Amino acid sequence: MKKTLIMTLVITMMIPFAAQAQKASEVRKLFDNWNNYEVSTVQVGQDGTKLLKVWGFGKKVDKAIIQAKKNAVHACIFRGIPGNSATMETPAICKDPNALENNLDYFYDFFETGSTYIQFVNLTTDGMPSGQDRREVKGGYKVAIYVQVMYDNLKNRLEADGIVRKLSTGF
Repeated sequence: MKKTLIMTLVITMMIPFAAQAQKASEVRKLFDNWNNYEVSTVQVGQDGTKLLKVWGFGKKVDKAIIQAKKNAVHACIFRGIPGNSATMETPAICKDPNALENNLDYFYDFFETGSTYIQFVNLTTDGMPSGQDRREVKGGYKVAIYVQVMYDNLKNRLEADGIVRKLSTGF
């Protein structure tokens, strides 16, 4: 009886740690996809939008397309968007290099497939990528899509959620 009680107590105490470790590994898996991706500015879109060409990687083409959409939003938030001969470089919305780590739960929920990030994406290419925009690589596919990101709306949302400080708040 005493051994059973002790074992039950030990197992009960370990459950939260196992769940937390599982979520941490899911977060790492989600964020590892951002170590290396390509993004380029195609043109400045309508007011408050950016038209980008973004690459994504996935085991299947549809998963790579989903990742490319996430990459487009991620670039706007954390990396900034490179300029070209027709457009200027756009700085990252989050200037704080620790913003991701400081708001891990927020961004984990934000970037879950089909979650908040998709509200700021207008896919401007139809169908499956082909030709040079669809490459079979080791472990899956690398695809490029053209994405219109609702940049100003994204920035306003991050300000409203307290992730980014508004310029009007001062220094």
